[in-house]
Amino acid sequence: MSLLAEFLDIVQDWRGVFPQQRSFHRAVRQALGSLICLGRRCLTRIIWTNGGQDRSWSAEYFLHSRCPWEPQPLFQPILRRALAFCPRRLVGVAIDDTRLRKTGRAIPQAFYQRDPLSPPFHLNLVLGLRFLQASLLVPLHRNSPVGTRAVPIRFQEVSRVKRPGKKATAEMQKQYREAVKQKNLSRSFVDMGQQLRQELDQAGGRDKLLAGDGSFCNRTCFGEIPERTQLLVRARKDAKLCFHATDNSRRFYGIEKFTPQQVRQDQSRAWKTTKIFYGGKRRKIRYKEVTGVYWQRGAKQRPLRLIVIAPTPYRKSKSKKLYYRDPAYLLTTDLGSSLKQLLQIYFDRWQIEVNHREEKDTLGVGQAQLWNVTSVPKQPVLAVAAYSALLLASLQAFGAERGQAYAPLPKWRRNARRPSCLDLITLLRKEMAQYPELLAPFGFQITAPALIQAAAA
Repeated sequence: MSLLAEFLDIVQDWRGVFPQQRSFHRAVRQALGSLICLGRRCLTRIIWTNGGQDRSWSAEYFLHSRCPWEPQPLFQPILRRALAFCPRRLVGVAIDDTRLRKTGRAIPQAFYQRDPLSPPFHLNLVLGLRFLQASLLVPLHRNSPVGTRAVPIRFQEVSRVKRPGKKATAEMQKQYREAVKQKNLSRSFVDMGQQLRQELDQAGGRDKLLAGDGSFCNRTCFGEIPERTQLLVRARKDAKLCFHATDNSRRFYGIEKFTPQQVRQDQSRAWKTTKIFYGGKRRKIRYKEVTGVYWQRGAKQRPLRLIVIAPTPYRKSKSKKLYYRDPAYLLTTDLGSSLKQLLQIYFDRWQIEVNHREEKDTLGVGQAQLWNVTSVPKQPVLAVAAYSALLLASLQAFGAERGQAYAPLPKWRRNARRPSCLDLITLLRKEMAQYPELLAPFGFQITAPALIQAAAA
């Protein structure tokens, strides 16, 4: 089985998303073009890649601006197939936001926001779009000596509510304050969790664990967790926690408060150890666990589980001194699952950062020059769905490890066990040139020189 054949088999389920057969074929051509395109991923280069440089380009742009299709259902067949690689009852889903830089001032959804790459001593602003992404954490380390692969299953644009001007009336200011409460990142997190719950029920119905960073540790996310869903987020070290009141009064919360940092520094609580798969091998992790805690300001009367992870020692080289990473403080609503599984999902959550890097640096998501209010949130979703289908196709075709089907590695990468995104793209380009009959039904015309010429478009 080839990578290209598996990819086309997955995207065949996209047919029900589009109203016509020709729009479906056009979407598949653009999805493949966004993967194999050389250089900057402008829509004109994507058109050139699939052999459409001599045809009218209007229909390619109208696919996103005029064609009535919803982008999020593109991930449903991917989620349904990827669940076969998640054997356990608890399914880990990592959720995080990312920013796509833009320079066009005519894009309605673009706004100035904090640059995450700015130094800690100077805050920088960047103009761009904000997307909220969910990735299914596929535990490949259970059967192979490779790390977890994060497969995107949601990529949704989260706009900011526009602030009214100085001449706005008091009623307009009030409407703005109410809109901010309903349209923000935390509310989008809750809505996405409910949508994923419905899709998981349709795909088989198992419990899921939403893993997020500190930005989702608030009362909105803890207050509206869907059923059969647990939340695992990083907490502040100075969060005020307590136990249930033990006296005979009507008080619910205990008077004595404590913080996660105090639990880490408490000598009376012994450190426990477990092993998880991280960084290519199983490593020993020290932790402390406190169950039945309450966070009055954040989770109210919902019982929580506090997990404190000790600082991890490391050396930059064998001759260098010993360094320590910062400790981690986690709060979760899951009181029954094994702590080893929760820690494994938390450490695997980092794989969504790998998705963000490959989507923006390798695949150029967000580089298409579109300004239509309908096109702006659609085209990046199509590119991310193509990337997700490519990751899943590699697992179905060749498994988790890097086999003989991929190109030989250079000397500085010969210890790689898992194929990278560039490995998959290189193999996809090769198979598209070798098996043009698979692409003929979609009107895809590709040759090796055409790929090189498309880089100059």
